[in-house]
Amino acid sequence: MRQNGRAQEAIELVAEGLAVAEQTDQRLAEAELHRVKGELLMLRDSGNVAEAEACLNTAINVARRQSAKLFELRATVGLARSMANHNRRDEARAMLTGIYNWFTEGFDLPDLKEAKALLDELSS
Repeated sequence: MRQNGRAQEAIELVAEGLAVAEQTDQRLAEAELHRVKGELLMLRDSGNVAEAEACLNTAINVARRQSAKLFELRATVGLARSMANHNRRDEARAMLTGIYNWFTEGFDLPDLKEAKALLDELSS
């Protein structure tokens, strides 16, 4: 998104998706929409950490309510990366370890590989 300068347009599309989820009560992708919005906010304006992290926290909370562990992992990875970039490495590592340790299989999947790589980075 950053390469073509369309992050704002993407944020608006995600907002439309969230509005549709609210209107129709079809919330299957709600956590993922909040995660994407948070990551797009960071791309658009790296100085707007609070709003981006709030979106990622919302994504985590929605995923937990839905017992959607993969969506929770994805949002936690994004939040942990932001926290690490803002001198909160210990908090990021603890949070990411909690969700990563929930998984007992599938460690060859891209999302779990990404989480493990970030955990290794945070531990060094």
